[in-house]
Amino acid sequence: MKIGVFDSGYGGLTILDEIRKVLPEYDYLYLGDNARAPYGTHSFEVIYSYTLQAVEYLFRQGCTIVILACNTASAKALRTIQQRDLPGRWRPGEGAAIKEIRNVLGVIRPTVEVVPSVTRTGHVGILATPATVSSESYIMELDKMSEGQTTKMVVSQQACPMWVPLIESGEHLNPGADWFIDKYLRALMAQDPLIDTIVLGCTHYPLLLPKIRKWLTSNRQGKEINVIAQGGLVAESLKDYLNRHPEYRTQLSKGGTCRYLTTENADRFAQSASLFLQAPVSAEQIIIDH
Repeated sequence: MKIGVFDSGYGGLTILDEIRKVLPEYDYLYLGDNARAPYGTHSFEVIYSYTLQAVEYLFRQGCTIVILACNTASAKALRTIQQRDLPGRWRPGEGAAIKEIRNVLGVIRPTVEVVPSVTRTGHVGILATPATVSSESYIMELDKMSEGQTTKMVVSQQACPMWVPLIESGEHLNPGADWFIDKYLRALMAQDPLIDTIVLGCTHYPLLLPKIRKWLTSNRQGKEINVIAQGGLVAESLKDYLNRHPEYRTQLSKGGTCRYLTTENADRFAQSASLFLQAPVSAEQIIIDH
């Protein structure tokens, strides 16, 4: 049995890369639904349907745990899949039905869990896709973090609809991307000048970290602002989850392998994925929409 990692595009590769650094011994299957990306501008119904199709495909390919390495899918589809689609699934057994041990995990919860220990002012900014922002998933999770605390965190959100297209087109390192970095960061900081912690609520955004940090250095007059990326946090959270749930850990095969699947042209995916991972990638094209 393998660990499945799913994203609508390439951003989930930043999560997969960190997970494999922390847990290199396991076998992995990465699926990018690149032919239907980006998910961030779709409705809840479409995002849920696409995500469920991908999850079920990974289950059929022998994955016992699937990580939704996509904030949009985690925000819009994770809870529904966990509550509606995971319970009650069975497979034939020796004389009786044996319940399958499968689970789907997201990236939002592991991210917000570290925020209270990082922020000094309690003023937090979220940079994410329009769908993640509209779901208010980060606000709800951070509100839970504030329960029982004397001071509630103040959360501001900014949608960045152009960042994913810039990254997936390979334009994110060019000077033309600077205008969009400035546009969204300026809009976020205008909402709340007291923000001292920014969460990158999209798995693509770590590729913009050099430009984000440069902007913050130039525009915050020496005030330190923490920037939280998700990869390492999700990896450590998965490691902890497997330690606490040996019923999953003991099922997983340990060959240290990784296969890459995509719904778009395999050569195109391999070329772009190699840029994300800074290593050669071989991919296979598949169909999941039925």
